[in-house]
Amino acid sequence: MPQAVQFDHYGDRDVLQVVDVPMPHPTSGEVLVAVRAAAINPGEAAIRQGAMESVYPATFPSGQGSDLAGVVVEAGTGVEGFAVGDEVFGWTEQRASHAEYVVVPAGQLTHKPAAVSWEAAGSLYVAGVTAWATIQAVGAEAGDTVAVSGATGGVGSITVQLLRARGAQVVGIASEANADWLRGLGVTPVAYGDGLADRLQDAAPGGIDAFIDTFGGGYVQLAVDLGVSRERIDTIIDFGAAQELGVQAKGGGEVASPAVLDELAQAIVAGQVAVPIAASYPLEQVRAAFTELEQRHTRGKIVLLP
Repeated sequence: MPQAVQFDHYGDRDVLQVVDVPMPHPTSGEVLVAVRAAAINPGEAAIRQGAMESVYPATFPSGQGSDLAGVVVEAGTGVEGFAVGDEVFGWTEQRASHAEYVVVPAGQLTHKPAAVSWEAAGSLYVAGVTAWATIQAVGAEAGDTVAVSGATGGVGSITVQLLRARGAQVVGIASEANADWLRGLGVTPVAYGDGLADRLQDAAPGGIDAFIDTFGGGYVQLAVDLGVSRERIDTIIDFGAAQELGVQAKGGGEVASPAVLDELAQAIVAGQVAVPIAASYPLEQVRAAFTELEQRHTRGKIVLLP
């Protein structure tokens, strides 16, 4: 029997189990994908912990995972554009991609270019689409100076690269250990911590046009204090501050589509974006994968390889 990650009550990482499940089969408009790579994300940890129960309640036993990349092994009736053997990537809305097999509506998949690795393709839905969406939200264009908190995390690392590809000047807030990596991307690194506001002003003497917060913990207030226009501040995590201070809180859910995924994949093919893979784990080590993720100091994505 194939295996999948499940949990049957809210809790810490020890509630995660890798269990045998029946082989799923597609119905009309769906395909069955043998998963080669599926990224893990902070939101999945929050759902598992029950921290988002009021918004995203779990039905037990619950699977988890949205991102996926793999090979089509079966197609349901009415499916056009995909055939058995096709390499694809996309997403599921059923919390089900942390598994060996997953059924996915064909409209949530696109073809994986050969030049895009399984790990990168399996990381593009949550992080890539969110990065794309938040750049749209703040209206970043060539010549703008944009600050990004959590600039080397899963979303942040893609965001800064997409911004540079647009011709924006990017100030990346991260640890000192990541400064050289950011410089290599053409991003001005600024270390977080005490005195950050002064360092940001020194790094952007002409002012900051837009601010993208991928980390939380006070960055929205900092952006407001620095004089960034509220309609050009977007946070993907600090929803309370967004409501209190009247800034945007837009993520990938509003814009998710195969077309956006294609655009992101082509940016990788063109060499404009590289998805940094911090670590990869087999499915049975899902607890270890989330242990690393929840430290919040990884550069790029952590990926399960079923």
